[in-house]
Amino acid sequence: MHKILAVLAVLFLFVSCSDSGDFTQMKAVNGTWNKKTEQQFRFEIKDAQNPKNIIFVIRNNNSYPYSNLRMIVNLTNLKTNKKVTDTLNCVLANPNGEWIGTGFGETKENLFQYRLNYKFPANASYTIGIIQAMRKDVLPGIEDIGVKIEPAKP
Repeated sequence: MHKILAVLAVLFLFVSCSDSGDFTQMKAVNGTWNKKTEQQFRFEIKDAQNPKNIIFVIRNNNSYPYSNLRMIVNLTNLKTNKKVTDTLNCVLANPNGEWIGTGFGETKENLFQYRLNYKFPANASYTIGIIQAMRKDVLPGIEDIGVKIEPAKP
């Protein structure tokens, strides 16, 4: 049942854009994320003068064996090919092992702030690539990965 709900949520949120500059895109990982598979998200920035918040969405299930998720993030301006690379550690569980995040059943959703009040250098097309950087080559328990870009609130 939870798989059906997750698929419906992914289909609903797969790509959504609005005139307000919001962007949300989700990629289904389906419970196994290979270290060699980069999840890529392409988007257009048309108002670089206005700061944005970049937020990652991670959905994990009870099969996930760790309390955190390490990721390598590549933010690339496709016009200039300039790339910025970061390594992130996202905490998915409390020290007692209880999952954090929202959701019912065995799937939990967490939002991680990557960049707040970020001013993109120029109006252009960009990609965000995310690679899992855990010790396992094939990481179980990650259902979906996503990116939200929204206008920063003053």
